[in-house]
Amino acid sequence: MKLDPDFIQKKSFSIIEKEVSRPKRFDDEEWRVVRRMIHASADFDLLDLVLFHKDAIKSGVKAIKNGCYIITDTKMALAGINKQKAKRLSVKLRCFINKKEVKEIAEKKNITRAMASADFSLPLMEKSIYVIGNAPTFLMRLLELIKQERTAPHLIVGMPVGFVNVVESKELLLSQNEVPYITVKGRKGGTTLAVAVINELFEIAIG
Repeated sequence: MKLDPDFIQKKSFSIIEKEVSRPKRFDDEEWRVVRRMIHASADFDLLDLVLFHKDAIKSGVKAIKNGCYIITDTKMALAGINKQKAKRLSVKLRCFINKKEVKEIAEKKNITRAMASADFSLPLMEKSIYVIGNAPTFLMRLLELIKQERTAPHLIVGMPVGFVNVVESKELLLSQNEVPYITVKGRKGGTTLAVAVINELFEIAIG
């Protein structure tokens, strides 16, 4: 039994390729992202659920190659992103959810800390990729700021999971065309999937 992580990943990808046919709607790089998401979750429903803005991969990879900020909605998402690859690409990783200032903003405005975190990130937003795998209110606030023309991130990986405001937040994401996105239709999503997207974009950027 081989326990080498590179072998395990390559074997997993091979199994996925054998068990499913790539939908024609995915190009080569999009398929790499979807395949990584399936590898992370063993969820083949993603073949029908993942949606890409037409410029998502191009915009995300370009931002990564330029050493952008990647801002996550949770510490868990921050922890899952490959730090070695981020450092190699000069990408800067940030999560503001636990900052004292964010908590104060949330209390003062009577909003969620996720929404306050989006507000707090505004100075970095135009240079950023946003990774949202948990908090739909973060995504909704982010989209509100974009609609107000206060900013325009390079890419939104918008995959909150759950039952409250989740579907609605994704529908808002899909209804706009100002910012490229990668999302998952319906209630499914989660930090694991969002992180898988970023880690595969790193691989594409490295080449």
